Amino acid sequence: MSSTLSVRKRILFLAQFSVLLAIEAIVCFTPLGSLPALGPIVATLSHVPVILTAILLGPVAGSLMGFSFGLFSFLVWTFTPPSPVVAFAFTPFYSLGQFQGNAWSLVICFLPRILIGLMAGLIFALAKNRKQELPAAAVGGVLGSLANTLMVLGGIWLFFGRNYAEAAGFAYETILVVIGATVLASGLPEAAIGGFLAVAVAVPVRRIVFKEKK
Repeated sequence: MSSTLSVRKRILFLAQFSVLLAIEAIVCFTPLGSLPALGPIVATLSHVPVILTAILLGPVAGSLMGFSFGLFSFLVWTFTPPSPVVAFAFTPFYSLGQFQGNAWSLVICFLPRILIGLMAGLIFALAKNRKQELPAAAVGGVLGSLANTLMVLGGIWLFFGRNYAEAAGFAYETILVVIGATVLASGLPEAAIGGFLAVAVAVPVRRIVFKEKK
């Protein structure tokens, strides 16, 4: 009986993860996942399935979905970059004139996305009862999204700042202003969307699917 129950749980997990992975692929590879942003950095909804996975299936699954987000992003920036002037910051296999990506491109592309799921999942796991679940999901969604935004933009500034400024055509001295404006224009809305959908979608679905009684 316990063996059958374990198999059913694994099948349910794989089915749920597969559906969320399919949604992740859609928002990564189609225009449905794009938001208007400031300058050449593209805002995205691709963090949302990562947050939903983390809350529904836990921080490990959320981290794995974050890795998938990073992998899909890597493929997009390598083969069909939405903004060539910053593509080298996300993949070592893209060059723009004298500007070439390197190993730090992979760190920028993967690590922040993995941390979305890890942070959202761990913060939600701290909730002890139903009253704490909603604020925990909101905080996890917001902080996970912001961590991604700040680490991506911070990584671009730290490892590719001068190259990015030159490629984009603005003075290096103003790069922090550009990054700050990008956080305001796209990072904060992304975080708000992540927190809202974590509360409005992930928590209710979790309660229904797992029939939680707390």
